[in-house]
Amino acid sequence: MTQMISSHDLISKIRSYHPNLDEALIHKAYILSKTAHGNQKRHSGDPYFSHPLAVAEILADLKLDQESIVTALLHDVVEDTGITLEEIEKDFGEEIARLVDGVTKLGKIESVPSNERVAEDFRKLALAMSEDIRVLVVKLADRLHNMRTLFYVPSKEKKIAKAKESLDIYAPLAGRIGLSKIKDELQELSFEILDPETKNYVVDQLNELREKNKNLIEKITDDLNELLKSENVEYEIFGREKSPYSIWMKMKKQNVGFHNLHDIMAFRIIVKNIGECYRTLGIINSCYNMIPSTFKDYISTPKENGYQSLHLAILGPFNKKIEIQIRDKKMHEISELGVAAHWRYKEKSSKSAAKINAENEQYRWVRELISLFKNSETASDVLKQHKLSMHKDEVFCFTPNGDIFNLPFGATVLDFAYAIHSEVGNNCVSVKANGAIVPLRQRLENGDQVEITTAKNAKPSTNWLQFAVTSKAKYAIKNFIKSEKFDEYSSLGRAILNKFFASKNLELSEKILEKTLLVFHKKTVADLCVKVAEGLISRQDVLKAIYPDFDNSLFNGYLKIIIEDLKSFEII
Repeated sequence: MTQMISSHDLISKIRSYHPNLDEALIHKAYILSKTAHGNQKRHSGDPYFSHPLAVAEILADLKLDQESIVTALLHDVVEDTGITLEEIEKDFGEEIARLVDGVTKLGKIESVPSNERVAEDFRKLALAMSEDIRVLVVKLADRLHNMRTLFYVPSKEKKIAKAKESLDIYAPLAGRIGLSKIKDELQELSFEILDPETKNYVVDQLNELREKNKNLIEKITDDLNELLKSENVEYEIFGREKSPYSIWMKMKKQNVGFHNLHDIMAFRIIVKNIGECYRTLGIINSCYNMIPSTFKDYISTPKENGYQSLHLAILGPFNKKIEIQIRDKKMHEISELGVAAHWRYKEKSSKSAAKINAENEQYRWVRELISLFKNSETASDVLKQHKLSMHKDEVFCFTPNGDIFNLPFGATVLDFAYAIHSEVGNNCVSVKANGAIVPLRQRLENGDQVEITTAKNAKPSTNWLQFAVTSKAKYAIKNFIKSEKFDEYSSLGRAILNKFFASKNLELSEKILEKTLLVFHKKTVADLCVKVAEGLISRQDVLKAIYPDFDNSLFNGYLKIIIEDLKSFEII
């Protein structure tokens, strides 16, 4: 049975980084959750309360604010107990009630097929985190604890489904907001369930390497220590092996064997400021050979999640290929805590406009995701595209004004245009990369400066879908084409109906057509006309809906008599 920490111990852990903690608030949430869940059990046989408490501990380890931790303690009470959201708001305030509601709304959707259910869950998660990113952080901690205890779940199918969700959605989202520890653990736990044989193979290779090179990390660390001390660098250094999942992904991406990887061992050097980062880089490069094409400067061009560091791979001590990351203390805190670092010592009222703008820019991808859901017919389409884009490496490119845009590896200059704004992409006529005109399908490289030329009358081509890479670009192109087709078909359908009703000498107007919308389950007259143009609603059906008493056969009989009379008088 899992050992649960007491309310006192949880409060002590939070107080270690939150000096102004409202201890009574945490204790009240602890007692309410424990009481509300009562005798409920998990698959492991543990009291259900052990789950929200574990989620709260995960958030405390991330140094999250007290509102997030209270939300973790209460995140299942509305769905699984008799406690209402109104009671939570009364006892804990509007902010915590809103956060609990955001997490609660991410509950199961059993009434749709499994693939659509996952996609719909993803859509709801995107909407919730667009209102407050802490909803996502709580959900990630919730998923992490569920994955840690997944082996207790009896259903193999459910285990595999949860592992796939974690690997495809939650781990990339954790990485997107800088929670690298959660991302790594979710990947490892999912890897164990989805492909245990491959994981065991990588672990065996690591054990063999470790046995062959006993104490190698310590020896390399000692060598680097000696070098940095001789140059009077103030630093901390940590050596580690990469995780089995990240090693396996590198093997697949580079199409190489285990022993051909150069960054199985990685070393982090933490220095006091940015200047020392670059000085330390120079010291290392002067003593060891850097492996070509491995240097990445994430300090001058941070990742979209705010991550900053210098990366390089060298032929290091003892002639071993190793990866080195150099960063200062603030960068390291953001690397370890991600978005959680931004919630430490939170003072909403004192935020400057510049800080608010920086935060808005950092989570621009969330707003773009919401836009994709709004403009897409099905959530599964967005999920499929976004899963692909979240797994790709990034390239960093600039506008002529120096604005930075992060795009997935393999993105084109057309994707860059859409990254600026959908209208810029739709009206794009030509692009310059580094001062030279390039085709729209040109792939972006790190550091490219891209200039977009637009024209009001320009519009996307269906051919653009063949080389657009980002979800935003693809959906903007599809929506424009769909909108243009819609207008064309709407006009055609209206003309068909006007001609048909005129031939029968019957009145037809916008108001008359509006009365049929409920019959055909359409929102607008334009929607109705499109379906008429596509042949999905017949002219006769519309006639019957408007004039149910109109006798078409009688009309045709009268028309036939009139035609015969005209013929007899030799008029026709």
